Formats: sequence, C-alpha cells, structure tokens
Amino acid sequence: MKRYVGIIIGLLFTTSIHTQEIDIYGYFEPQFSGMYFNNNFQQFHSNKLRVDFKSTEVKHTEFGANIIYLLYFGKKDWNFLDFLPEDIASTVPPEMHPLYQFSFKDSLYLDNVYARIGFRRFAFTIGKQQISLGTGYFSNPNDVFNTKDAIDPTYEQPGHNGIRMDFLLKNRLSLMLLYAPIEENWEHSGKLARLKAGFGHFDVSILFNEMYHNTTNFYTLRISGQCRRIVGLDFVGELLGFGIWGEGAYNIMENDDDFHEFIVGGDYTFDNGLYTLIEYHRNSRAKSESREYDLNDWMHFFIGETKTISRDQVYGFARYQISDLLGVGSSFIVSISDKSAAIVPTIEYSLFENIDITLIANFYTGEEGTAFSSSLGNGGFVRARVYF
Repeated sequence: MKRYVGIIIGLLFTTSIHTQEIDIYGYFEPQFSGMYFNNNFQQFHSNKLRVDFKSTEVKHTEFGANIIYLLYFGKKDWNFLDFLPEDIASTVPPEMHPLYQFSFKDSLYLDNVYARIGFRRFAFTIGKQQISLGTGYFSNPNDVFNTKDAIDPTYEQPGHNGIRMDFLLKNRLSLMLLYAPIEENWEHSGKLARLKAGFGHFDVSILFNEMYHNTTNFYTLRISGQCRRIVGLDFVGELLGFGIWGEGAYNIMENDDDFHEFIVGGDYTFDNGLYTLIEYHRNSRAKSESREYDLNDWMHFFIGETKTISRDQVYGFARYQISDLLGVGSSFIVSISDKSAAIVPTIEYSLFENIDITLIANFYTGEEGTAFSSSLGNGGFVRARVYF
C-alpha cells in the first residue's frame, strides 16, 4: 500500500510542477496525550501529516484526494478490559484477554479520493468521499457512516466509498441518492435517499437508508449480520435569535427489536460574544441504569457500534473569544440515566496565521460502572496544527 501511495504522490507532485493544474495543501499535526489511569500516568502521542490534492481545471469536473501519514509514540498497546468495571472484566477468561487488545500502528493511507462531475442541477460523485448526515452537534442518529468522539465532536471524519448523485429539483428542494458498496453484493451494501427542502428560516430533510448491520457477541466473539433500515428526519433553523435543530431515526431491524434515537438542541450567542449550546440525546436501544450494562454494551460503545452506552444524556458547550487569537470554553456531558458526567475544558490559541494550538482536558466524575466513571481515566491532550 505504501508503495502505491508513494507513486500517486509522485505523479501528482510532478503534474503540479509542470502544469500547475493541481492545488496542493494540507497540515502537519503533532498531538501529545496524557492520562492518569490505574494509579499510573500514561502518555501517548502522534504525528499526523495530511496532504490534499484538488483539481478543477477540466470544466464541470473536480478531482480531489488526500493522503494521511500517521506515526504513533508512547503507549501504543492497550486492552479494552482495563477500562471495564471489574465485575464485567472478570467474566472474560484469562486466555481470551489477548483478543481484547488493540494497538495503534503507523499508517499511510488514502483518506479521500474522488471525482465529481457537476452541472447546474445535477452532480455525480464517485470514490472515497465525505458522507455527513444529520444536524446534531454531539451525535447524529441518522449517520451510520460516522461516530463522533464526545470529547472532540468537531474533529474531521474519515472518507467512505460511495457512488452519489445530487439533484437540485427546484429552489431549496434537493434530492441525494447514495450507493455505498461496502459488502460483497447489492443486498448487503448501503442504499440511501434523502430529500431536503427549505421552509422559511428552516431546512428539513427526510431520508431512508438500508444497510447490512454486523454485530459482535463479545462473550463468544461471534459476528452476526442482519438488514437494518432507517427512516430519518432532521431540521435546522433559526427562531427569535436562537438556533434550533433536531434529528431523529427509527431503526427497523431484521432480527433484533426495532429502536429509535433522536437529538434536539439549540444555541445562542450573547451580546458580549459568549456562545452557548445545549442538546438532549436519547437512544432507546441503550440501557437506563448502569447496573444493566454488560460486556456487549461496553464493547459496542468502545468500537463505535452504538453511539452511547446510556439511554439519556445532555450535552452542553460554551465558548468565549477573549481576543482574535485566544478562545476559551468548556463542554459537559451528563448521563441522566446513570447520573455520571464528564467535564471538558478547552483552550484554542492561534500562535501565528498558519499555526493553531488546542488544549482539551477531560474529567470524569461518575461512580464505578457508569458511562463517565472516574476509573476510565482523567487526562487530556495538546494538539498543534501547522497549515501549508
């Protein structure tokens, strides 16, 4: 893989030198993370290089790609069982412990690579591309492609392979059709249709999505699959100076019980520049009490198969721009179901025009076995981003 990516970089770079038809830009991102965990301080850091290529020289056509090179240092090997409550981790036989280990390995890969043909009322995109669905900030019930990190929900999402068609039917009325050939055949691949319309100060979307959903039973480590169909709705707009949005999805499962998930939120900016945001999220598939959580609940949450481990939670965020260069803020996540919480203070500083520094800390306050248990480890990270 590294050999082929290197060839691609060389070809694109050579082309750009001779024809100046391809724009090259990107960033270098070093990140240092620390965590106080199991009465020990653990450190883990990474160096990330992202190089983007884009060309729009051919009429109605856009080519884009980005390559990511990631290097990891510090503690790279972890085990999921170390983060589980003792009464749950103890149910896993010692000989199976290595199966729950995960490692961060150096990698070089194409995160996005796509071609887009666009006209006034129609666009066709094929390749690995950004697929982002829903209006929620903390989480997106309609988005089966991405899972946000609650500590850092705005961080960039990976690309996904798909064939996409966008139709502008009339002013503020559009249709998106997407086929995601994830599995080996049509039945197991993703099919999505979304109709989006504007009404006054609001945009409203309805969607239908069908995908094959794999589930791992972590007691037996067996994987089973079933058809999953989603009927979703989302909206976003403004009312009396407040931003308002919502998103909901009803999941129709072939074998398991159907479930629903929704999020509603709003934001407001005060005259002094203080920005505030709050969201309420409910996932009927999750448990309502921490004593009901089992091994599968925790592992499905860790690997992103479910978006939350607790049924009801509230997310809040506030940010104040002290100067043009410095902004401070904090977010909080409260699990209403098990009465645990996480507090996440942030500092953002623009050192120079092309250098940003972000400091994010996390403090968990819950009891053992809750969604935000203090035993999960408190810490944070410092991340710099140098653009070129």
